[in-house]
Amino acid sequence: MTSIGGAEMVDWKLAVATATRLVRPGPEVGRDEARAVVAELRRHAKTSEEHVRSFTRMTPPGAEGVGAAADDTPVLVVDRPGWIRANVAGFRAVLGPLLEKMQERRGAVPGGAVLGAVGGKVTGVELGMLLSFLASRVLGQYETFAPATRELPGSASGGGRLLLVAPNIVHVERELEVAPHDFRLWVCLHEETHRTQFAAVPWLRDHIEGEIQTFLGETEIDPATLLERLREAAQSFAGGRPEAGADGEEGRGGRSIVDLVQTPAQREILGRLTAVMSLLEGHADYVMDGVGPQVVPTVAEIREKFQQRRASGAGRLDVALRKLLGLDAKLRQYRDGERFVRAVVEEVGMDGFNRVWTSPNTLPTKAEIAKPADWVARVHRRTDS
Repeated sequence: MTSIGGAEMVDWKLAVATATRLVRPGPEVGRDEARAVVAELRRHAKTSEEHVRSFTRMTPPGAEGVGAAADDTPVLVVDRPGWIRANVAGFRAVLGPLLEKMQERRGAVPGGAVLGAVGGKVTGVELGMLLSFLASRVLGQYETFAPATRELPGSASGGGRLLLVAPNIVHVERELEVAPHDFRLWVCLHEETHRTQFAAVPWLRDHIEGEIQTFLGETEIDPATLLERLREAAQSFAGGRPEAGADGEEGRGGRSIVDLVQTPAQREILGRLTAVMSLLEGHADYVMDGVGPQVVPTVAEIREKFQQRRASGAGRLDVALRKLLGLDAKLRQYRDGERFVRAVVEEVGMDGFNRVWTSPNTLPTKAEIAKPADWVARVHRRTDS
């Protein structure tokens, strides 16, 4: 990334340092127990690979049948600081082009370099604060954008890595009072589905990255306006304006950070991104529940308790932050996407559903997520004629 006057738009190192300093400590776990948890999560990730591929009938190119080796996408069991570092690396890669453009614009402003040095640190602190909040809540993630390094290995084909956040998994299983071994396998089934999606559909990563870059490319606001809108979002949160309801639906007032920077063109792109993310999350939930009864004895109890936890925040602060960050929309993605997948599989079977992975043109639209029959009519009528 280019630099004006030695300062970047975002002080990434400060973001990592801030998030690591502010993140809540994980649950108390002895050294031997911690090692056992890490080893078990790795075993479950490997076991989940076979279960997911068998259930979804999705295999990476070149793999020969169920049980064959998947691609070389690594599984990393990390702590909260490890998750923070991985996501900062991902943000830095994705936001690079936008920040370069904004930095060039700032450089043309008198005193821009000095303001940039201050603004980069402020933004780094703000990003760190947001990541510190998220780092204690994410159970797992398929991280696809950060470049591979020794500390953060990725697949040789340019793909990402699967992150399993051990302290968060332990925290939630204790909070829900569920069987630890069953819960860890259940989580791995969901996250392994994401790894399978990207491994078996080679064009998916580039498609999503292209949509994100197009979205960011439509951003034409200057840095001062962006900061002003971010400040508006923060004030909305601090002022206690109406937030998301208990069911995850939007309240009357308040907008997420994403809402504050949208142009009409961005809304169209965001609609497509919302549809594909709903598909990916809903598919993972559907697979998790489909495989669960055969391999997770207490899956019904886990699912019920986890759904209750998902729907309700941990108090007013949690709910307000979920709204500010747009996380309430993510909850709807799980629900709506799972309904879409279930309806399509019931109508045309798993092989019929898997036509969704043929190309970007066969991905569901946002409207089709809500009306699965429309996707079936469009895709199957065209391909079967």
